[in-house]
Amino acid sequence: MPDNITFASKLTPARVVIIGVVAIVAILGLAALVLFANLPDANAFNGRVERLFVENDALTGQAEIKLLEILAGSGTAFSETLASYRFIIFVLMLFATALLIATLVCMVSLVVLARRMAEVEKTGIQVNALTVHRDQRIVQINDMEFKLTEAALETLSVLAEARIDDDILSGVEIESVISGKPASDCDEASGAVRIKRLRDHLGNQMMSELLIKNIARKGYVLAVAPEAIKMV
Repeated sequence: MPDNITFASKLTPARVVIIGVVAIVAILGLAALVLFANLPDANAFNGRVERLFVENDALTGQAEIKLLEILAGSGTAFSETLASYRFIIFVLMLFATALLIATLVCMVSLVVLARRMAEVEKTGIQVNALTVHRDQRIVQINDMEFKLTEAALETLSVLAEARIDDDILSGVEIESVISGKPASDCDEASGAVRIKRLRDHLGNQMMSELLIKNIARKGYVLAVAPEAIKMV
């Protein structure tokens, strides 16, 4: 079992593609050899016609000679047709090889992308710096800059200040802090709407979902280290 695990760990995407390409080429190459080996000989018909000429010296009449000439012409046409079929089969095998290799590369790429997405969802977005510019209504996340509305900026500011204090805010608390009303006069839905609008303004759905985490039965929190947050 450890040997199998070690072998599986060494199968990088590049190595999988190389092994897959070699396997595809080998299988299709073997299939091509078997197919071409079982195709009839292009000169088989001409050989039979030649035997007719050699073994039937009595066929000296004008009609017999004409018939033999027609048969000879048919043999030549058959060999040319078979040669064209061989070329067509060869081209189709090349297309099949290219399509299978492209499919393999796409499948490996999708698997790699899915793994990376799973890692991102598991670990969250690595935010090294989050700067909120209140006067410009701009938030900078790493090297990305987002222009927010006043309401979205207020929501983000509340979440950022709560994260600095290592707090988790419910929708009711978010609405209460922003509106200035007592928590008893606010509801969870209003805070959830503010969070949704903030996520919409951040644009990228996956990024916003991972940046603003919803902890069940507790509330909302920014997935950012408190020391990475700066309020300007």
